Amino acid sequence: MKTIKITFLLVLISFCGELYAQQTPASKQSTAVTIVGAKAHIGNGEVIENSLIIFENGKLTQVMDATTTKMQYRGTIINAEGKHVYPGFIAPNSTLGLVEIDAVRATDDQDEVGEMLPHIRSIVAYNAESRIIESMRPNGVLTAQITPRGGTISGTSSIVQLDAWNWEDAAVRTDDGLHINWPSSFTRGRWWEGEDPGMKANKKYQEEVLKLNQFFNNSRAYLAGDQKLVNLPYKAMESVFSNDKRVFIHVDLEKEILDVLQFKKDQNIENLVIVGGYEALTVADALKENNVAVLATRPHTSPGRDDLDYDYNYKMAKLLTDKGVLVGLESSGQMEAMNTRNLPFYAGTVASFGMDKEEALKLVTSNTAQILGIDNMIGTLERGKDATLFISEGDALDMRTNKLTKAFVQGREISLESHQTELYKRYSNKYKPEKE
Repeated sequence: MKTIKITFLLVLISFCGELYAQQTPASKQSTAVTIVGAKAHIGNGEVIENSLIIFENGKLTQVMDATTTKMQYRGTIINAEGKHVYPGFIAPNSTLGLVEIDAVRATDDQDEVGEMLPHIRSIVAYNAESRIIESMRPNGVLTAQITPRGGTISGTSSIVQLDAWNWEDAAVRTDDGLHINWPSSFTRGRWWEGEDPGMKANKKYQEEVLKLNQFFNNSRAYLAGDQKLVNLPYKAMESVFSNDKRVFIHVDLEKEILDVLQFKKDQNIENLVIVGGYEALTVADALKENNVAVLATRPHTSPGRDDLDYDYNYKMAKLLTDKGVLVGLESSGQMEAMNTRNLPFYAGTVASFGMDKEEALKLVTSNTAQILGIDNMIGTLERGKDATLFISEGDALDMRTNKLTKAFVQGREISLESHQTELYKRYSNKYKPEKE
């Protein structure tokens, strides 16, 4: 009887493991793959109506027009006639893998205690087996910048591909950028401390900006000294001052953005990116002049002010692009980890409000790759770059036709199954009409 109970328990555990286990990461590419006949959206604005794409050892070796070449097919041949092929979408400023369930504190590792935390590395907290991550891939989101939150200086982000056993396997570029939450020039009254409610000018704004400048100055002084006493925050600033690491400043208001541009000059920061930039349009000329890119806030939100057009959020990325600013799309905000899967549809919304479809595609591919400094690896379908791409039955920026049939990360064919797809298959036949 005891043996039967143990056997039953083992079977039950095995069943639950099959039901709830993560998708096993794909093995390294072993044979060449040829995709022929698809409409290829290169990611840089170009389109090849009848394409021939070959990749092996994880790298693209051929991307050309199939009608004008006699190139011999290699390895596994995929007939994608009538379908579309895209570079994998890139999600910047994301907390994927850092938070699993917002209401369960033990699964939330996006924030550390303290204000100036340049030495905090998000990559070591990244959970490659997050169930949220596997739900990104069926929509074509295959790469993400994993970004910490909180404090004035939140820490350092890293860029990962979304099919891996652990953070070491996932890493595309570690410690790519420092993230700073710029002080706000306005503050809300804290009722719990007896302050009047509502928005008001932040009287400590200049003091907080000065404190940030002092931290940078003190870090430089420390690095120029003998460094006998180890100071991890100051030490972590070395790669910022050498311009090996980008600086991402999270800021929205016009005055604050102008102060950020002054901060860039004062601190001699070469690679600075605005994240959010809700009022960036009003200072677009200054951003262009200072060669500052913008990771624009997601379009699927309500206007932030009463005097803005109802469609301001939808067209903001286009208007900034028209001004000559390099723009990508990010998805921070309410339920940001889960909503990252909607990244292609954010670009689709921008396209529906005036931007050319291929230009909108760049907002989540080549533009973002350039902003993150990984455009030599991913972001477009070009020879020599990683074979991180997918095949869709239709337009991948439209939720009605974004239906992936195959996806590859660094040449490895990955699973497109997730908890959601399993549930869909389970319940899709439940309410079929009865046959007469």
